[in-house]
Amino acid sequence: MTQRAFPSDFLWGSATSSYQIEGAAFADGRSESIWDRFCKQPGAILDQSNGDIACDHYNRYRDDVALMARLGLQAYRFSVAWPRVLPNGRGAVNQAGLDFYRRLVDELLQHNIRPFVTLYHWDLPQILEEQGGWPVRATAEAFVEYADAVSRALGDTVKDWITHNEPWCAGLLGYQNGEHAPGRKNWNDGLKASHHLLLSHGWAVDVIRRNVPQASVGITLNFTPAMPASRSTEDLNATRHFDGFFNRWFLDPVYGREYPADMVRDYTELGYLPNGLDFVQDGDYKAMAATTDFLGVNYYSRAVLHDPKTGTAPKLDSEYTDIGWEVYPQGLGDLLKRLAFAYNPGKIYVTENGASYNDGPDANGEVNDTRRTQYLHDHLSVCSDAIAAGVPLAGYFVWSLMDNFEWAKGYSQRFGVVWVNYETQERIPKASAHWYSRVVKANAVQPLEVLA
Repeated sequence: MTQRAFPSDFLWGSATSSYQIEGAAFADGRSESIWDRFCKQPGAILDQSNGDIACDHYNRYRDDVALMARLGLQAYRFSVAWPRVLPNGRGAVNQAGLDFYRRLVDELLQHNIRPFVTLYHWDLPQILEEQGGWPVRATAEAFVEYADAVSRALGDTVKDWITHNEPWCAGLLGYQNGEHAPGRKNWNDGLKASHHLLLSHGWAVDVIRRNVPQASVGITLNFTPAMPASRSTEDLNATRHFDGFFNRWFLDPVYGREYPADMVRDYTELGYLPNGLDFVQDGDYKAMAATTDFLGVNYYSRAVLHDPKTGTAPKLDSEYTDIGWEVYPQGLGDLLKRLAFAYNPGKIYVTENGASYNDGPDANGEVNDTRRTQYLHDHLSVCSDAIAAGVPLAGYFVWSLMDNFEWAKGYSQRFGVVWVNYETQERIPKASAHWYSRVVKANAVQPLEVLA
């Protein structure tokens, strides 16, 4: 395999989120989030854990930034905790909360690491959930106040802004099937929540641009490419429906196509829209399609769709990560080309891509996670191919910088390129981190045999 060069201005980074790493759950005026409350529900979290301490990044951020610098990272994508900044969800700003993010941004800039701020990575203030949460329009209005406060406070030095991370998860996993906070299980609530998440994105874009004239603004969506198990009519229809449910319902409105007509029909027939699209008001579609500078793409795996009424699903001869997700690099390449050529986003960042492998330190204190190194190698290779095909891919953020609280899975899954001892808070860069560091510094994906 020959070396693969990326554009000289290609951006190499890593990503995290506030609740998964910060800890200090109630320090300096931070209020309760829906995840703090959800973690207390019996059976909600696999190992009965929570993010109260997590990676203690709130207190150890300087060391973590220094570690990023040693690895040669050029950018760091992190999220702001809404309950730290507006403990009541809206209204009075908690200056101590904002000050933490100012210190973090300053530390990044001192190490020549470009900050990418994600405003919402699922930790809604609990007080807003008690007032109705994302299914009510007022929460979208509150988000705009929050976006205004953060962008005014940090906009002098932060130029790269992401409004939401994965509204599919926040809207549907949180309100439709209950796997994520706040744990509701109502289809109509999930669809309303999803709408208000996208609406608040569009409204916030305008606010960020007003506060940060040179801002680059986008949204991060998670994608699962859908493929049929066979060419049967049933499997093809299942694939169409899954693609609409997971991908198009969120992607189409952001790019001015409104909600997909086939999915409105499906959801109506299934009884999920008893009052139709009554939550869509005049001007909403225009607001949701606010002009953005880039699309953030989170990719982990694909879905192979089979209608069980037609028999047994075929067994895939595939490798799986420790969380049980199929390893399918080609899906990322196909996805990037579909997004670029069908939606014309202008610029794309892979804002999350990574794998859960639970390798720990050996007798020498080293973490030889060769499977993750191979995973990253193969996915970066298809990124290079996509660029060669004309995809405007501008950067890649590995998920995640460090092992952390993996939502409903607790601490049972490790996605980090840096291993974390949750008892001592020791950080150990894994073999994959050293490999990625060499790739970043070389600005090329080189053969695994050379760099592993």
